[in-house]
Amino acid sequence: MPRFYTPPFLFSCLTILFIIPFLVSAHLVEIPAGKKECFFEDLHVHDKMTVTYQVGEGGHLDIDFWLSDPTGRVLGKQIRQSTGQLAITAEKDGRHEYCFSNQMSAIADKMISFNVHGVIYVSGDDVVAPIEREIRQLASGLASVKDEQEYIVVRERAHRNTAESTNARVKWWSVLQTIVLFSVVAWQVYYLKSFFEVKRVI
Repeated sequence: MPRFYTPPFLFSCLTILFIIPFLVSAHLVEIPAGKKECFFEDLHVHDKMTVTYQVGEGGHLDIDFWLSDPTGRVLGKQIRQSTGQLAITAEKDGRHEYCFSNQMSAIADKMISFNVHGVIYVSGDDVVAPIEREIRQLASGLASVKDEQEYIVVRERAHRNTAESTNARVKWWSVLQTIVLFSVVAWQVYYLKSFFEVKRVI
């Protein structure tokens, strides 16, 4: 028997579809040198979670990242990466913790941009209406596009900061060279002038 969907139902689905990408926005956090920052998500068995991150500023643009389950068992770990992604499927109910560590750095603070999104497990997924399944797939695709946009924004910021820093260094180096040049010219003029001075002995 065919299933018909009422306009309010379709409107609700479309509303959810367009709201989800905006809820999955990037988080920015600054991690001081020698410190770490941890966050958590409460998951149930079979729930899925994906964390993507990007180092935008600081040092060599690298960070340590790991994710652990409620028992403390590490489910994934990435060392000294500038960008990364880690996806898990929860095997236990409880609080799953993920951390960004800048403990390898002694002086450089790091600016991290990261996204967290997931899929809540629903038993009997095979009987989910086709339109709901399509909406979930579209929402997942839009979340991926959002992640890519955030990645591009962070990379552009990092490259702009590098260009501005290089430009400032070149500017001050040019100023220093100009000062040194005029100092040398003034010294040479003074030194050469001393050869033509007439010294009188009284």
